[in-house]
Amino acid sequence: MSVTKPEAIVVGAGPGGLTAATALHRKGWSVVVLERAATLEPIGAAIALAPNGLRALDAVGAGEPLRGLAAIRGAATLRRPDGRVLAPTSGEAFVERFGEPMVLAPRAELMRVLLAGLPADALRTGTAVLTARPGGPDERASVTTTTGETLTADLVVGADGIRSPIRHALFPEHPGPRYAGFTTWRAIVPGIEIVPGETWGRGLVFGAMPLADGRVYWYATANRPAGVTHGDERAELLRLYRDFHAPIGRLIEAATPERILHLDVHEMADPLPAHHRGRVVLIGDAAHAMTPNLGQGGNQALEDAIELADVLTRVPADGVVRALPEYTERRLARTSEVVRKSRRLGAMAQWEGRGAVAIRDGLLRMAGRLAPDAALRPLDSILSWRPPVDFA
Repeated sequence: MSVTKPEAIVVGAGPGGLTAATALHRKGWSVVVLERAATLEPIGAAIALAPNGLRALDAVGAGEPLRGLAAIRGAATLRRPDGRVLAPTSGEAFVERFGEPMVLAPRAELMRVLLAGLPADALRTGTAVLTARPGGPDERASVTTTTGETLTADLVVGADGIRSPIRHALFPEHPGPRYAGFTTWRAIVPGIEIVPGETWGRGLVFGAMPLADGRVYWYATANRPAGVTHGDERAELLRLYRDFHAPIGRLIEAATPERILHLDVHEMADPLPAHHRGRVVLIGDAAHAMTPNLGQGGNQALEDAIELADVLTRVPADGVVRALPEYTERRLARTSEVVRKSRRLGAMAQWEGRGAVAIRDGLLRMAGRLAPDAALRPLDSILSWRPPVDFA
């Protein structure tokens, strides 16, 4: 006698969605992933995989292929625009404290590894989801797509990003994400010799990190109203960072304007009342969008995916509604705290008042001299996450 597999629809083929799909597939679910883009090209230049994210990927057999991409092995620094060091950090100290390196992976490589864990017919591109119905104990969840279809499943996973239509359908009264007050640019450029780290100015941050293949990933931020764009974002960056130390100007010049990704930063300042409703569950930015300052947006989505699959282990199709409250219990408080910590760090990094910046820089220099690992301590509760002990 054959046993019918429970069925899941995952909406969104980003890292969180693909990890959730892979984890559910390994747990015996039949999974389809719906992606609005016509082709699955990686959006965003690179993703920082922290120790907690690597452990999440281990749970679906995807961690080891990515560890070889670790390229930050020696010193990294936090600097002023004139190049003076505010605080040094050490890749070795990071590994000693957390047991894993920080891996900066091209998103294309992460997507390739995750797709390899799914059946070839699991992904449907060019299929945007407009809304979802949560269903209930005796009713399957459903999604309606731009192709005019209504698809049903025992579970719907909303991994559809910061502007999630699924989140809006579940919680229409929630205000959703709000603008964090600053915008970002990022790019990957050919190899230029750098010291990894960040430079904090007045309302400006520039960071650069090496990739394992010799290229350099850089990112930049600036305080400004939402929605401001320029015809040539590279020219705007060269203007903003014209007084910053070398090789920041060279890194910006090395990026062709069309390859610079420019996005305003939004965050879920008000937590959702829950990360599920009925048979529909939210993960990643759809549930808890955060500023990029802790590098945890993608890593928290990876945690979400593993915790979700664990909650649903050995749960029959008719038990999904009873199981999902445990997912909210595991994830809501934790992700809300990460959102708050990231916001606080981002606010300090983006200070632009002359007096406030002078005080900030002085405190950072003092902390760097007295306690070199001070910058790592606030990460203890975040990076120590491990997959549930019964996840298999």
